Amino acid sequence: MRIIYNFFIYGYTFLIRIAAPFSEQVRQWKNGRRKLFLHMEKAAGENEDIIWFHCASLGEFEQGRPVMEAFKEAFPHYKILLTFFSPSGYTLRKDYPGADYVFYLPIDKPKNARHFIHIFKPKLAVFIKYEYWYNYIQELSKNKIPLFFISAIFRQNQYFFRHGAKWFRTQLQKVTWFQVQDEASSKLLNSIRVFHNEVGGDTRFDRVAKVAREQVSYPAIKNFATGNNLLVCGSTWPPDEEIISDFLSHDKTIKVILAPHKTDAEHIADIQDKFNEFNPVLYSEITKAVPADTRVLIIDTLGLLSYLYRYGRLAYVGGGFGAGIHNLPEAAVYGLPVIFGPNHQRFREAIDLLENGGGFTINDKKSFRQTADMLLQNEKKYQQASKAAADYVKQQSGATFKAMEKIKEYLVVQQKEKPIKSL
Repeated sequence: MRIIYNFFIYGYTFLIRIAAPFSEQVRQWKNGRRKLFLHMEKAAGENEDIIWFHCASLGEFEQGRPVMEAFKEAFPHYKILLTFFSPSGYTLRKDYPGADYVFYLPIDKPKNARHFIHIFKPKLAVFIKYEYWYNYIQELSKNKIPLFFISAIFRQNQYFFRHGAKWFRTQLQKVTWFQVQDEASSKLLNSIRVFHNEVGGDTRFDRVAKVAREQVSYPAIKNFATGNNLLVCGSTWPPDEEIISDFLSHDKTIKVILAPHKTDAEHIADIQDKFNEFNPVLYSEITKAVPADTRVLIIDTLGLLSYLYRYGRLAYVGGGFGAGIHNLPEAAVYGLPVIFGPNHQRFREAIDLLENGGGFTINDKKSFRQTADMLLQNEKKYQQASKAAADYVKQQSGATFKAMEKIKEYLVVQQKEKPIKSL
């Protein structure tokens, strides 16, 4: 099976080379790995204590960030090595000051894994949520380097739990410890005899709680929101935007902040055209204030969304008409009832919010109108939903502290560490 896996990895690399001329993102992925080991060798110091954090993309980075920050505070003599698989994560966080080294992860070939581990010699590796790169797992295991998965989640339909997946299950045995998000994930791992797991929650809740506490101000957006029912729409895709456009025609009083998942020029131009009758304005073009007759503010820069929910009355989180919804907790932490599309079954926080009354799912324009009208026009129901959303985030916080407690057990500490604070 390892031969088949490696054949797939080499085939994937070949396809990347073919696709690179036709896709900017693929081109970034390929070019970012050019002479990568040379850059790593020049950067790495001698005899350093290094902990390695790996994130697939930007979302996983935000999920792992609380642990990185808590680790840096507790063990300041350690260097943090941060790797990304995708350009969307690396491009935005390559200058993250909390890490000492930030690189793309070399493709998971056996020789690459050996070379990478030889250069950095991490004392411990932490993978955020998922991405099971089996040659790296093998190399870490061979060198007796502990490997943790933080905020991991498993589902019955994953290949680990299918007939004939013995080799993949064997690879999971090489992981030192899994901090899983829920009991269901723990039971699934136990069912395949991967008992080295513990329910610890999701570190995203710690991250969004910290962001919500930060004292930031965006005066133009605050003025845009003041005195209005503001709908903040995060990580939207075209099907989501069709629904929002329809609601703007239905409710003449509502104003919208629209933060699309993709901010390339073509998509932004398409959004401007779609919302043309509502005098849309790009956030990047605001000088002092949003024009009085503007009902749609388009956020065409990345990294702001998690701070902007604080100005809203209601939140819509996109992706539910495609591969799946995006980050619900970063809206719920502010006490915003959250609305999302039908493809939410794989997301524990969506199920939880539906059950406790802080979240609402819709299937089309009509059901969105009904749900939004109910929340905006019935103050009692709105307050109940708002409290349920905020309470849910509070109840789920604390995963970072649990992860740090386990990390302490496995690190050979060369000097006395600072006490770990409860978040």
